[in-house]
Amino acid sequence: MEDFFALICPNSPFVWNGERFSECFEDIVLGFAINIVTVVMIVLLGFNQKIDQRVRRSDAQTTLPEKFVLDFIPAVGACLSIINIIFLWKKEHNSHFDGYHKWFYSCSELMVWINTILFAKCVSSQFIVFNRVLCFWWILKAVLAVFYLITKFPSLEVSICIMESLVVLLNISFGIAINVIRIKRPSFKSSLLEDPLLSNGVDLEEGGYHDLGNNGSFWDLMTFKFITPVMNHGVLKQLDSEDLLLLPDDLGPSSCHEVILSCWEAQLSNNGSSPSLFRALCSAYGWPYLRLGLLKVINDCIGFAGPLLLNKLIQFLQQGSVNLDGYLLALSLGLTSIIKSFLDTQYTFHLSKLKLKLRSSIMTLIYEKCLHVNLAERSKFTNGEIQTFMSVDADRTVNLCNSFHDMWSLPLQIGVALYLLYTQVKFAFVSGLAITILLIPVNKWISTLIASATEQMMKEKDERIRRTGELLTYIRTLKMYGWELLFSSWLMNTRSLEIKHLATRKYLDAWCVFFWATTPTLFSLFTFGLFALMGHQLDAAMVFTCLALFNTLISPLNSFPWVINGLIDAIISSRRLSRFLSCPEHKFKVGETNSCPPFPSKQPDSVQGLAVFIQDASCTWSSSEEQALNSVLDHVTLSVSQGCFVAVIGEVGSGKSSLLYSVLGEMRLARGSIYSKESIAYVPQVPWILSGTVRDNILFGKSYDTERYTDTLQACALDVDVSLMVGGDMAYIGEKGVNLSGGQRARLALARALYHDSDVVMLDDVLSAVDVQVAQCILHNAILGPLMQRKTRLLCTHNIQAISSADMIVVMDKGHIKWMGRSTDFPFSSYTAFSPLNEIDSALQNHRQSCSTSLSSKSTEQSLPDTVIMHSLEGSEEIVEVELRKEGKVELGVYKNYAVFTGWIITVIICLSAILMQASRNGNDLWLSYWVDTTTKSSQTRYSVSFYLVILCLFCIMNSFFTLVRAFSFAFGGLQAATKVHNKLLNKLINAPVQFFDQTPGGRILNRLSSDLYTIDDSLPFIMNILLANFVGLLGIAIILCYVQVFFLLLLLPFWYIYSRLQFFYRSTSRELRRLDSVSRSPIYTSFTETLDGSSTIRAFKSEDFFFAKFAEHITLYQKTSYTEIVASLWLSLRLQLLAAFIISFIAVMAVVGSHGSLPVNFASPGLVGLALSYAAPIVSLLGSFLSSFTETEKEMVSVERALQYMDIPQEEQTGCLYLNTDWPNQGVIEFQYVTLKYMPSLPDALRNLSFRIAGGTQVGIIGRTGAGKSSVLNALFRLTPICTGSITIDDVDIKSIPVRELRTHLAVVPQSPFLFEGSLRDNLDPFKMNDDLKIWNALEKCHVKEEVEEAGGLDVLVKESGMSFSVGQRQLLCLARALLKSSKVLCLDECTASVDIQTASLLQNTISSECEGMTVLTIAHRISTVINMDSILILDHGKLAEQGNPQVLLKDDTSTFSSFVRASAM
Repeated sequence: MEDFFALICPNSPFVWNGERFSECFEDIVLGFAINIVTVVMIVLLGFNQKIDQRVRRSDAQTTLPEKFVLDFIPAVGACLSIINIIFLWKKEHNSHFDGYHKWFYSCSELMVWINTILFAKCVSSQFIVFNRVLCFWWILKAVLAVFYLITKFPSLEVSICIMESLVVLLNISFGIAINVIRIKRPSFKSSLLEDPLLSNGVDLEEGGYHDLGNNGSFWDLMTFKFITPVMNHGVLKQLDSEDLLLLPDDLGPSSCHEVILSCWEAQLSNNGSSPSLFRALCSAYGWPYLRLGLLKVINDCIGFAGPLLLNKLIQFLQQGSVNLDGYLLALSLGLTSIIKSFLDTQYTFHLSKLKLKLRSSIMTLIYEKCLHVNLAERSKFTNGEIQTFMSVDADRTVNLCNSFHDMWSLPLQIGVALYLLYTQVKFAFVSGLAITILLIPVNKWISTLIASATEQMMKEKDERIRRTGELLTYIRTLKMYGWELLFSSWLMNTRSLEIKHLATRKYLDAWCVFFWATTPTLFSLFTFGLFALMGHQLDAAMVFTCLALFNTLISPLNSFPWVINGLIDAIISSRRLSRFLSCPEHKFKVGETNSCPPFPSKQPDSVQGLAVFIQDASCTWSSSEEQALNSVLDHVTLSVSQGCFVAVIGEVGSGKSSLLYSVLGEMRLARGSIYSKESIAYVPQVPWILSGTVRDNILFGKSYDTERYTDTLQACALDVDVSLMVGGDMAYIGEKGVNLSGGQRARLALARALYHDSDVVMLDDVLSAVDVQVAQCILHNAILGPLMQRKTRLLCTHNIQAISSADMIVVMDKGHIKWMGRSTDFPFSSYTAFSPLNEIDSALQNHRQSCSTSLSSKSTEQSLPDTVIMHSLEGSEEIVEVELRKEGKVELGVYKNYAVFTGWIITVIICLSAILMQASRNGNDLWLSYWVDTTTKSSQTRYSVSFYLVILCLFCIMNSFFTLVRAFSFAFGGLQAATKVHNKLLNKLINAPVQFFDQTPGGRILNRLSSDLYTIDDSLPFIMNILLANFVGLLGIAIILCYVQVFFLLLLLPFWYIYSRLQFFYRSTSRELRRLDSVSRSPIYTSFTETLDGSSTIRAFKSEDFFFAKFAEHITLYQKTSYTEIVASLWLSLRLQLLAAFIISFIAVMAVVGSHGSLPVNFASPGLVGLALSYAAPIVSLLGSFLSSFTETEKEMVSVERALQYMDIPQEEQTGCLYLNTDWPNQGVIEFQYVTLKYMPSLPDALRNLSFRIAGGTQVGIIGRTGAGKSSVLNALFRLTPICTGSITIDDVDIKSIPVRELRTHLAVVPQSPFLFEGSLRDNLDPFKMNDDLKIWNALEKCHVKEEVEEAGGLDVLVKESGMSFSVGQRQLLCLARALLKSSKVLCLDECTASVDIQTASLLQNTISSECEGMTVLTIAHRISTVINMDSILILDHGKLAEQGNPQVLLKDDTSTFSSFVRASAM
């Protein structure tokens, strides 16, 4: 055996030569063995394959690039192998025998290429060369070939080095080419030999090539030339969505959603207890991601060719040889950079595409979950939390793509760099390595702390976004209460906690940055120090190869902490998302029974003829994870026949709405069964209005039927309203219907239910929001009209006319059905609340009269709303302003503002510390080159080794100090800016007038306070830190290069010109793309927020698919913008890297020319030449990194620009010279004098020269048809909208002279929409803690809600978000209790009895009469019974006072307007 080894390896041991693996071992194992395996695989596949007709056809269609790959590359490979064999033969001929191992390697390489050519020609290439196994193996072969080359490099001659490099390059090219072709052609995927790797048939990463391949050549794809038309547009004009690149099919939201959904469903079925989103993503996109990893390995390995070629070149320069090897090496340096730049950009391109797929998949998955999970199950997550899932957690999970590959790639790069260092300085590198290893546990400890800080920060962020959402939703009510400062202070407290955790994270990050940034400097100090102390002499080739290797270490070492943080963030976010996505959905299809054991599912035949069947059902609002504390519905049994009209009545909080929710499946069914057979339409108590046109709201995804549509508008008394709108039914409605009155919102929601022609129609208190005349019309024309004949109708109501018209009445009481039967059997007399008031007995007899008179009178109705009058898309001025998008570059003022937020002193400290840090780093390297030159010039060392080391040590200490200062000052500055931006933005929003919030969708404002603020908190300081480091790094390199190689100055001007043209061309487009990106993101969040609010309505109408399609459209635009943005940045990156490759070649060639003595000016010192070359190498990454960080900073600055936009919004007039006594107003006399009010300059007057006087201590009712200007009176009184002319006085004090907040705190109000926020009930009733518990209980008792509060758990009970733990009626009563606690002399009630039953309304009227004696009470009312006993009434029409007087007096006058109102009323 030994003789055999001696024959193969005569000149070296077989395995180990004492320092490393022997040359013989490398040739046999990494060369010969790999080649033989390849040959065997090709032969086996070739002989096993049967050739059929289909195969021949697919081969006949071989394209030109495929022929090039199959014929040309193997032919070149075979030629190179033959040349190699000739070289070997020549050497042996010259009596220089190296051993058979070289012959084995060269001949096996030739066999591989010959076999490839033969089998590709003889047998179908589709089943041989493009076989999945062989494709994978060829990539692995290329990776091993790179390792083989790296290990052989130090010992080879230059010519052989070039030859071996070409062979490896061919292997890499062939491996990549066959994989690309295999992906591109779908026929290769249907190979009979190959089963799909993934069971769900995932479409693997072919999108970009496949789609772009149709309209662009391979060269266009490699150079990203297909983006040029977009960039030409970007320079000339503002880009629009039509100018963007077309989205490849596999990046479309629908295809991404299908892929992830099948994998997530597999997770749910396989791991029911703990499904993992991470595992689902792996099974969906794991294979293409792994393939990209192989490309990354090759790319990383090629990165090490630079330092090795540099070593050879400096050795060549030291020897002073005059042959051509120097030029070959110099050009090879440039060529390596070019190859690396192409591989780099292709890897980033495909990884970015994968990230886009991931983002689209996660966003659509979250959205679909929100569409399908019911309200009870969703109750364990707040709305703020769910919004954070979409805005922050989705992005963080996507960043897993970067972090995961870097987790193995960075240690690999570090490992190879360390091995190459060992070949240069032997074991001296261990001292540097020891420092690195010592820092690993430190960094691990820091990263653990960062993880916990991040988790805490995310919790506070969720809470802040929830509170912000609450503030924006109820801003009108908060301003009326004068609570906006209180709410903003709570918000600031949450923000300060968030900032506290962010600060912990940032300062820990700063330590990470410090440790990793100083490592290379410490590394060089310890390595060279130990090497010199071991008695070795430093020489230029070794020192600058090591320096180049240190430079390659910097990037992976610096990136590592960020990678760890990114990975931690992604894992935390994916766990949060998994928890949300694994919520049970409790879907039950139409015609099935939703039942709970032990009740068996009812078969459809046993409920024949029934539309709704409930058997002994108990329902709760708690999710399945929680214990059902108390059932909202308890042992309810109900059968509703098809076509029946059911009136559900009962006191406030008796469970009327819950009954409807239980049929919809929104509640958790604890026991019993619920059966609903037919399609359902649903109108909630608070109507859910979509931002869009009137027609969009009614159609709700259904096709347009002109006749039915017109009938629906007439039945819902909307025809007149629509005809008066600018643009008719195409008029645009703002978010949550802000530009409609309450009555219009209710009728629009009813029209939607009517148009849908569903079998079961469920209406929750739809008549309470409209005045009596409109209510009568709706009841007769819509609910009892021809469009709803033979439909099953369930109506929760307090309207006596509706109750008496019902086929069946259900009386609810505390979650039970108290009474159920026909309306003829209903004991009206026992329910005193339903007894008509004596004063209008005569009027009630006319309630059956035709509605024609009231319909004709509708034409005179002013349908313009009280808040802001609606304008259409065609109108001159839209109610919802289109989001502004700035043009051109980000102005200098934005950067200046950010510097002001950071603090000028900190900004100066940051810049100085960065410059000094770079200067100390360059000084360190210059000192090394001086050391090398002084020790090699003569055998005698000028100074002792210790002297050189002390100076080196001083530079190292300075560098460490300045790095620390930079890291911490950046963290501090970033936190300062984050705090100030939020505080100023919130302050400006709080002081903005109500009109601003009516015209601006909440999602748009929330986007500023979530996504944009997250950028300012986290991403912007991070990217600016990188930008500054890159800038000073480039500055240092430019100075050193100009000092060492004076001819570099000649290149500097043209180079700078090309560079500036490139970046101008790119930046003008990238800015536009970033702005488009921000603008295209807003509709996603607006639509998502809207869907969260109306998900129960969407589910009831079975419109999930329609809304999902709408959301997918928003995602498609977002994807298009992001895709174009990525391609544009890679277009630039590639060109910059090619430019840098030219610089490297220039410096290297000039150094070779200089060594021949051909230049007039030449710094002949090898130390300085080595320094210049080691500095030229990182230009590739630094230039690209500088511009990408510069453009990225500019992109991130758009977030600051967007925040600054909202710092310039109009502000409410806060000034006022008069400060009031605490007991003002003490009389409550209110006087309007010629008051005119407009909501917008282009709109008609809402109040027209209105004058009236209300005596102190009187109770006044304000009535009038929808849009008559009732709410505008309150708007003017509370100064929500400034009046145009006239004056308003309270107790003879002009309210204009009172500071607006002080005015509002002295008036009490109960708003139209009841408002409760998340917190304790005590805080809700008395947030300023002005009253003791006894007073609060008394107020609750007066408002008849004490019993319910005691049952719920007393004053400390936690009120859920939006007060969901109480019914709408109960919320209204709690708002009244809150107003009574205020003890103001003026109380305003805005339709506050609309949502309560007549019995409770009657009790409330008694409470108001008795408790508010001596107070001035203004009541806006729809019910005649509400105002009939008041001291006075005001009747408004078209913003003018139509009638004023005592209701009893007016009632006796048949000609009065009030009498006509009473005649139309059914109450």
